[in-house]
Amino acid sequence: MKIALVSEHASPLALAGGVDAGGQNIYVAHVARQLLRAGHQVDVFTRRDRALLPPISQMDGVRVIHVPVGPAMQLPKEKLLPHMPAFAAFLLDFCRKERQCYDVIHANFFMSGLAALAVKDALKVPLVMTFHALGRVRRLHQGASDGFPDARFAIEDELVRRADCVVAECPADRDDLIEHYRADPARIAVIACGFDPGEFSPLDPAEARRRLGWTPDEFAVLQLGRLVERKGIDNVVQGVAALEARHGVRAQLYVVGGDAQTPNEIATPEIARLRDVARRCGIEERVRFVGRRERAQLRDFYCAADVFVTTPWYEPFGITPVEAMACATPVIGAEVGGIRHTVRHGETGWLVPPRDPVALAARLRDIHADPAQARAMGEAGRARAQAHFTWRRIGQQLEALYARLAGAPAAQGEHERMVANARAASLRAFG
Repeated sequence: MKIALVSEHASPLALAGGVDAGGQNIYVAHVARQLLRAGHQVDVFTRRDRALLPPISQMDGVRVIHVPVGPAMQLPKEKLLPHMPAFAAFLLDFCRKERQCYDVIHANFFMSGLAALAVKDALKVPLVMTFHALGRVRRLHQGASDGFPDARFAIEDELVRRADCVVAECPADRDDLIEHYRADPARIAVIACGFDPGEFSPLDPAEARRRLGWTPDEFAVLQLGRLVERKGIDNVVQGVAALEARHGVRAQLYVVGGDAQTPNEIATPEIARLRDVARRCGIEERVRFVGRRERAQLRDFYCAADVFVTTPWYEPFGITPVEAMACATPVIGAEVGGIRHTVRHGETGWLVPPRDPVALAARLRDIHADPAQARAMGEAGRARAQAHFTWRRIGQQLEALYARLAGAPAAQGEHERMVANARAASLRAFG
């Protein structure tokens, strides 16, 4: 098949960890690579956000088309909606000029879906839609701090109604689509996000700490990902403080992520807020902001940590808990969104309420007090990640979905078998 992936603000070439560079960038990059390895031709369309970018880049054989709309600079995704008509016009013109039209177009995020509708309508190309976050659910959690206009809701309504299939990343995402958007359950496919075993696997913790320069015997807590308020990193800081105040356990918290290699409060304003939280909690010297790191370096951080913690208020899926599990590190996660389905409470780690540092401190104490149980949780997490959440499995499930929608010239029985297997895999993964 010839497949187009549209990801207007999240380029697969971007370094993850910045304000608008996270799970969607990783998702698009890995899905594109998996489809290419399966023998398909794959193009990714993303907005040109730097002046020196060529019109088309290559990523391991995948074409990345930089769409020249808006200023050639990084813009907050909340400011991109006015540029989507031009994005749609470029996308449609590019498709018309191609010698062979795409068999399927997979839009990522609602603005990409808006642009892709032009191709669906004009060229009758099947449209697959992954939202990665839903506007109404985001507004419920973020209130006035949500920078997107209300117009987003009507756009998402139309996409839910008109897309040939909507991909939900977990059962909670599926439930939100049905409850808040009246989505047809028969047109929703639950397909998770994943990890690459070539990137993430266990490593001797002592060796990982030596590489990073961490103290060998400290109790190390890791928070890794985008540094934005909804990720609840202030809750992790407060939880580490409560761990000492209530349970007498001192921990070192490492915060990895941001818009610069060196922690920079100008480039990443959230760092300033979090430092103030740590200062008010009396643990400023035990919260270390590491800065953004290349993906090749992240394995060392996951493996060096005694526990990985992520307590967002809202998380459609959450790739970092799966990556930590793949490295055999126990996870404490907020009982929200996809995290409450990927992390098995009491088996691969613990689930806690968001915005509850006392509950978090109690589970940190449990990890610290019972190293044998922590190791067992890490191993259980690794087995779960390997069984259900590799990008190879996710790629196969998407491939089967695309083939069914595009009517690819293979035996229909084989397509039906692949779709049935994908559904069964989703049930096994999420229970």
